[in-house]
Amino acid sequence: MKTVEKQGRTVDEALELALKELNAKKDEVEVEVLEEGSRGLFGLLSRMARVRVTLKEKPEEKALEFLKGLMKILKLDPVMNLVHEEDGMCRIEIKGNNMGILIGKHGTTLNALQYLTGLVANKNDTGYKRIILDVEGYREKREKTLKELALKIARRVKETKKSIALEPMPPNERKIIHNALQGDDWVKTHSEGEEPYRRVIISPKYPPVR
Repeated sequence: MKTVEKQGRTVDEALELALKELNAKKDEVEVEVLEEGSRGLFGLLSRMARVRVTLKEKPEEKALEFLKGLMKILKLDPVMNLVHEEDGMCRIEIKGNNMGILIGKHGTTLNALQYLTGLVANKNDTGYKRIILDVEGYREKREKTLKELALKIARRVKETKKSIALEPMPPNERKIIHNALQGDDWVKTHSEGEEPYRRVIISPKYPPVR
């Protein structure tokens, strides 16, 4: 983490100089006031204000640091890249040998790892950034599987006229289910439960929308 110390006539002036050097905003740094600054006789400045300003570690940086430590414990040596980032979300791609251990059955291990990484990345952070983990392109294959599952369960709901609850899924996977069925006139979807056990419920519409 990068740290600078700056002086100014006031704390605010010293902070402004530090932010300019770090090319950062106030909510992206931690500020330690070393000297408040003071004025002496006749209002003349006798002591400059001094601050130490440190760039906060970004959520995606904390996520990568956590994952690197975990991979070392698991004795894995994958390549990890931040391949996509936008407001409120970043995607980390993991590639290498023997990556199946990180995916697990139906992606349960990967989803648990993603949830845990998100908690670590956003700890002590005022905002929230969603972390998406992908191992060897698994997410694309999983998306196709989930769309097929959504259509299959929707057919069963139409036949039985009864609601069906799916297995717990992370937010990005639940969104795939919701999107796959949002145009269906005969069924509707909603989510229930608390993370990480939140799941999609597919229910019949009464009466169906035509």
